[in-house]
Amino acid sequence: MRGQRAGTAVGIAVLVALVGASVAGRAGATNGQFAVGYASAAALTRALAATHSTLVRDLRPLHVAQVRGDAAALRGRPGIRFVQHVSPRTAAATEPAFSLAASPEWQLRALHADTIPDTVLRAASAFTIAVIDTGADLTAPDLAAKSPIAWNTRTGSTDVRDQNGHGTFVASLAGGSVTNDDGIAGNGGDAKLLIIKSGSDRGSFTDMDEAAGIMYAVDHGARIINLSVGGPTTSTTERKGIQYAIDHGALVVAAVGNEYGMGNPVEYPAALLQPVGSNGVGGAGLAVTASSTDGRRAVFANTGSWVSLAAPGDHVFGAVSAASSPTLYPRTTLPGAKTGLYGYGSGTSFAAPQVAGAAALVWAANPALTAQQVAQILKETASGNGRWTSDLGFGIVDVAAAVARAQAGGPVGVLISGRRDKSGKVKLGWSGDASSYTLTQTTDGKSMQTLLTSTKTTSTTLSLKTGHTYVFGITALDATGAPVSSSMLTLH
Repeated sequence: MRGQRAGTAVGIAVLVALVGASVAGRAGATNGQFAVGYASAAALTRALAATHSTLVRDLRPLHVAQVRGDAAALRGRPGIRFVQHVSPRTAAATEPAFSLAASPEWQLRALHADTIPDTVLRAASAFTIAVIDTGADLTAPDLAAKSPIAWNTRTGSTDVRDQNGHGTFVASLAGGSVTNDDGIAGNGGDAKLLIIKSGSDRGSFTDMDEAAGIMYAVDHGARIINLSVGGPTTSTTERKGIQYAIDHGALVVAAVGNEYGMGNPVEYPAALLQPVGSNGVGGAGLAVTASSTDGRRAVFANTGSWVSLAAPGDHVFGAVSAASSPTLYPRTTLPGAKTGLYGYGSGTSFAAPQVAGAAALVWAANPALTAQQVAQILKETASGNGRWTSDLGFGIVDVAAAVARAQAGGPVGVLISGRRDKSGKVKLGWSGDASSYTLTQTTDGKSMQTLLTSTKTTSTTLSLKTGHTYVFGITALDATGAPVSSSMLTLH
């Protein structure tokens, strides 16, 4: 059902995040296997023959192959552009934590997703959300009702059985059925689901697995791709996979990671979508952190200049795979449910798919939008009201506000952000749907000066004196030079 309403329930929360690195050249990589970038298929064939190497799989549109062989010999062959270790991403889970949890599906109310017009929920059927993960339990009622397309990139089959549990939980939050009158509701209305199993049953991935999943998703019509995976470094293979999605007009959504208490590292692929130093503006996709029931950042969630926005990720309610471990995914009774298994979970892994679902609704409200415009609208209408922080980015997603903004049509707005460092310098960044921009500065509420006029640049660095209040205004201009939207940033 769309909004199963129950009183406060005792839930069991488990922190599950897929973490690890797609590291180039790191020790402990997959058993003598390498990601090999090549100039042409003929060059790869010659290199394999000359070095007596074995082709494991070929991601031909990316010009990257997974090869078992001698890395040093391969590097010296003509037409070979790079040779990097195929590196694992591992699934890490904490011990289950018992606590009083909010009522089932509290996250829908927190996102105002329970007020979306039925016309928009139905229109979302024109869009497909790809969940690249550990597979899914396709018998879970809210997934079964969607009749999802399924593919296992490791086996080349439709067998996506999820013995890990992570993928099932993620998929239910992104696109669980809102019309089957059973179980829970996801955030994507009637959006179609594409379940891609790229991880093992233990939850381990490699950068090749990720790229293969992205390529399959794009080639099979996914407009939104959810990646609840991450690690502290990236690779050429991963960057090529992300770029493939961007080049084909897909919106990629990724989790920022759960390591705040372990050094708060920058995580990839999220930081490929919202670059470090961007303070949430621009970027090619959305990097999502987790919020808690009180509207603050969840204590485990990573922070930083590469965070786009937030969604509920602490004690959220989702579908549980029947094949998963009850220890990692404890079962919780859902009053009124006829079938299926359910439980509570925590992690940025579970915040990201809610944003993926929200993106489907925004696109449903205005199919003419580009992927970057959908991302921009979600940022503009989030709870920060245009203000960015390293904890929550532009704030918690407000699906209803984003849908209303998309329905209103017209140009997407403009966002500006920046943070002052200890030396007094500030790097300003801005983004929006514009041909050019004008940047102004007002000091201590007095005279305003124009810093940039009709510029196409989207950032600048300034030195500010201490003891003053600065207000920066960015105005987006259309092709004729007329203003279409504006935003302000105040720095003390």
